[in-house]
Amino acid sequence: MRDADVVVIGGGAAGLSLARRLTGPLVRNRRPLTVALVDAPPGALRPPPRTWCYWEAPGGEYDGVVHADWGRLRVTGADGTAVVRDPGPLRYKMIRSVDFERWAGVELARSGCLRHEAVVESVRDVPGGAEVCGHDDRGAPVRLLARWVFDSRPPERPGPARTTLLQHFRGWFVRTSRPAFEPGVADLMDFRVPQPRHGLAFGYVLPLGRREALVEYTEFSAKVLDGASYDHALTLYAAEVLRLGEFEVTAVEEGVIAMADARFPRRTGRSVFPIGVAGGATRPATGYSFAAAQRQTRAIAVAIAQGRTPLAPAPHAARARAMDAVLLRALDTGRVDGAALFTGLFGTVPARRLLRFLDGRTNALEDIAVGLRTPARPMLRTALELPFLPRRQAGP
Repeated sequence: MRDADVVVIGGGAAGLSLARRLTGPLVRNRRPLTVALVDAPPGALRPPPRTWCYWEAPGGEYDGVVHADWGRLRVTGADGTAVVRDPGPLRYKMIRSVDFERWAGVELARSGCLRHEAVVESVRDVPGGAEVCGHDDRGAPVRLLARWVFDSRPPERPGPARTTLLQHFRGWFVRTSRPAFEPGVADLMDFRVPQPRHGLAFGYVLPLGRREALVEYTEFSAKVLDGASYDHALTLYAAEVLRLGEFEVTAVEEGVIAMADARFPRRTGRSVFPIGVAGGATRPATGYSFAAAQRQTRAIAVAIAQGRTPLAPAPHAARARAMDAVLLRALDTGRVDGAALFTGLFGTVPARRLLRFLDGRTNALEDIAVGLRTPARPMLRTALELPFLPRRQAGP
């Protein structure tokens, strides 16, 4: 006997989104399912509060839980030259994880989704489905059987790759004593910060009002920093670049995202499928994953509703992954100046096309048009050498 038709492991963006879709009208009206969501007990295995950003037109399915959005985007070069673009009708949207989890929890409770708190230790195929084993916060064993299992737990390390960089950051939610921000403009990349010897660094500012904002310091490099180094970089950025004056820090967020041209499996068993970051939803060249996770979970729900094996397509097309591999290698070798590259792209490529490119939604001709705006020789050299480079396992 099965405990559920579907078990979803992980209560992050991908896990909650999939559980909500599988218990929603799209599936319920055609193929009612028993869905169980397994999340880690409160503690070290649960990620801290964080934000997810993406771009889309107004009227999206999550607009009710969007914390803030912006209609204009800015990139500032190392010399202080700012480029502001309006990608209308697209808007840059931010969701706070605590809001999404609260809203999704209410939706799942109404739909009858089963909730379990457990540390998952193993997932394996068994006759007729898959078995999830673990223990709860008291150490009692937990065992669930299901026809399908979707596992959103991020891997401890990316798979073997030719290039692996880390996007690591710390952000302060700040409140200033005087008006200091432009509410309608999101600063995606501000390169007026000291650059590391290897990789690139930039500031990131999402205004939440004239006196409130999320201010982040981000690096693309091989190693993360210690806490004091992030705080030092943020202090300099806030004081010397943004000139915020007096401010208080009301909350902190930080994270590390692997940017690698690794291959991610679409399934890990006959009845077991990775989703979200574990399923390759993170775009290697940008670190964005929320929109791709939505496409992935939507495709899974449609497949189950139609009675098909829920093997979702890869979140990012092969052409997009190949272009990302070239960019990552070019950045890692220092053949291109990352600050100049991103500033140039933002300044010369139409905003809507560039955002669709970053989301992997452009066609081949549009990809070529974007590629022509990059340094030709170093990018061509990198593309030619990639097929001959071995894939190596990155450290933890």
